Amino acid sequence: MLRDFIWAAFILVSTSKRQEVNTPQPNMKFIILTVALLAVAQARPDAFDAQAETREFKSNINEDGSYGYQYQTSNGIAQQEQGVGGQYASGSSAYYSPEGELIQLTYTADADGYHPQGAHLPTPPPIPAAILRSLEYIRTHPHQEERHSHGRF
Repeated sequence: MLRDFIWAAFILVSTSKRQEVNTPQPNMKFIILTVALLAVAQARPDAFDAQAETREFKSNINEDGSYGYQYQTSNGIAQQEQGVGGQYASGSSAYYSPEGELIQLTYTADADGYHPQGAHLPTPPPIPAAILRSLEYIRTHPHQEERHSHGRF
């Protein structure tokens, strides 16, 4: 994103040189430099997060392929997971959003896929009553194939 901004600023500066000398315009280089410096300042990591340290770390891998690990950092990030490599895993994560909200996630992963759960995850809208009735009708009235013998396969 910053690279795109700098490229756009370069194009603006180079095209402003092609304009007529008599046209009054603000000092474009100063404006672009100021905006670029503000973008860089905004993009820098928070000093608290940059100084975070690992408070706890545990890890084990067993001969049968099972494993487990957990860690916690000084800035409130925590993660733990256990499972059997290539077969299943379950775990949880916790961290604070930039707005200061605690985000907690639990998950399982197995042959049926990845299944995350957390209050911050989007949820689908409720299924309309008419659709629920249709699904119930389909469930209670299974489709029976009609067989036509027209001499075809």
